[in-house]
Amino acid sequence: KTNLIVNYLPQNMTQEELKSLFGSIGEIESCKLVRDKITGQSLGYGFVNYVDPKDAEKAINTLNGLRLQTKTIKVSYARPSSASIRDANLYVSGLPKTMTQKELEQLFSQYGRIITSRILVDQVTGVSRGVGFIRFDKRIEAEEAIKGLNGQKPPGATEPITVKFANNPSQKTNQAILSQLYHSPNRRYPGPLAQQAQRFRFPPMTIDGMTSLAGINIPGHAGTGWCIFVYNLAPDADESILWQMFGPFGAVTNVKVIRDFNTNKCKGFGFVTMTNYDEAAMAIASLNGYRLGDRVLQVSFKTNKTHK
Repeated sequence: KTNLIVNYLPQNMTQEELKSLFGSIGEIESCKLVRDKITGQSLGYGFVNYVDPKDAEKAINTLNGLRLQTKTIKVSYARPSSASIRDANLYVSGLPKTMTQKELEQLFSQYGRIITSRILVDQVTGVSRGVGFIRFDKRIEAEEAIKGLNGQKPPGATEPITVKFANNPSQKTNQAILSQLYHSPNRRYPGPLAQQAQRFRFPPMTIDGMTSLAGINIPGHAGTGWCIFVYNLAPDADESILWQMFGPFGAVTNVKVIRDFNTNKCKGFGFVTMTNYDEAAMAIASLNGYRLGDRVLQVSFKTNKTHK
């Protein structure tokens, strides 16, 4: 019971960020973000294997339901891979535009245990595209759902729906759907290539990208992102609280609570590293002055002064 599956990860989250998030709980033996073999796009889920089963359990209790950007992640024990559970993902089209994810699950849940579901929405209007995915626990359940629901009209619908296996040979149509989904207008860095470029592009403040790694700190900017200083944390504050506050704003690579060497209590401050400047600036604007418990936080880009 050390291997976990993590679902509903933000599209732009990297394997390093996944490892950093789960590594804050305990020692990790391995960590894998699953990507599309053709496009290299993250498929939004991954696996984390801990050394100690206790840490795996703690990760479920701490991180399941955590909000990262617009997603709420799901953390659960992974099932051993076997033929019976492979390819149990269904593609559903022709859904009524008013149907919610919950109603979609209700419709399909009579056929077996649903692992994940989603309805594709138009990024601009937020309206459903009438297309969804349902992943069952076992292939046989997915087959039953196709038999039972393909060509049927769901309650309240005027048109029949189409239900088929998602990973059928017409990979091209899937790619088309995925690319529509990922290249939505509000994502500035479209595909994997641009994202690679984004990752290796140092903002102009870094001299050669290396200085900040060598510990000569350029204000607010460590080689891999923007460092944010969080002040006035409670003594019992821990890393998970920082993940929970900053995660919704964008890609967080690292969080650190500074603790007293003797008591192991938080000394009142911590640091959060975020990949993108705009997201970091937004987090600071939103969280500076934020009331956490009975304390008002001060949040700013880290400056050299704070560096002892």
